[in-house]
Amino acid sequence: MDQFLWVVVPYLCLATFVVGHFWRYRYDKFGWTTRSSQLYEDKLLRLGSPLFHFGMLGVVGGHVIGLLVPRSWTDAIGIDDHLYHYVAVGGGLAAGVAAVAGMVILIYRRRTVGPVFSATTAMDKVMYLFLAVVIFLGMWNTIAGSIFTLGGEYNYREGVSVWYRSFLAFQPDASLMADAPIGFQLHALTAFALFALWPFTRLVHVFSAPVGYLTRPYIVYRSRETTLSSHRPRQGWDEPANR
Repeated sequence: MDQFLWVVVPYLCLATFVVGHFWRYRYDKFGWTTRSSQLYEDKLLRLGSPLFHFGMLGVVGGHVIGLLVPRSWTDAIGIDDHLYHYVAVGGGLAAGVAAVAGMVILIYRRRTVGPVFSATTAMDKVMYLFLAVVIFLGMWNTIAGSIFTLGGEYNYREGVSVWYRSFLAFQPDASLMADAPIGFQLHALTAFALFALWPFTRLVHVFSAPVGYLTRPYIVYRSRETTLSSHRPRQGWDEPANR
């Protein structure tokens, strides 16, 4: 069971993530969008969207550092465990609170604004559910494991992080995740499930960058009056001819 949960399932989700994005881009370029609903309502969107997106940037950045940077590296540059702990907990909670607040506002907007709710698909609801569970479990692990230390403090840098790096190196050690607390295990499994769902949701817009705008030629706008008449169009500051 450990091999299935921490070797087979993660690689299946990773393969679905990669192949699913290729398929989606190849056969559904028109649907490669976030399906913006700003035209329907923008007050709540202007508040919730920045909170959620900037909060998620902080969350992702914290995971990149926590999972990919070995403990020996931070020790080598003089960052001890206590300093790392305070920065990780403080930054993680701040980013998590911002992401949760933004997500609550966006879900409230999607549920209470009629046109936005009408444009919500079943896959959108599944995506929000998995995203909420992943964020909740991540914050719970931070609070319970780092602040309350329920059941004793667990150092994920010596367990989960090592397993993740071994997973990326295609030499996964399932025992490292099997020994992790249940909160970390559930967080990892739901995160991998979210990665498997990713290509089939609006989350694909994360990989959309407007690079083409840098080389796109200027769009020239001309007055219709100029093209249909030989007379020079009167400017707004010109005096009328009959005065």
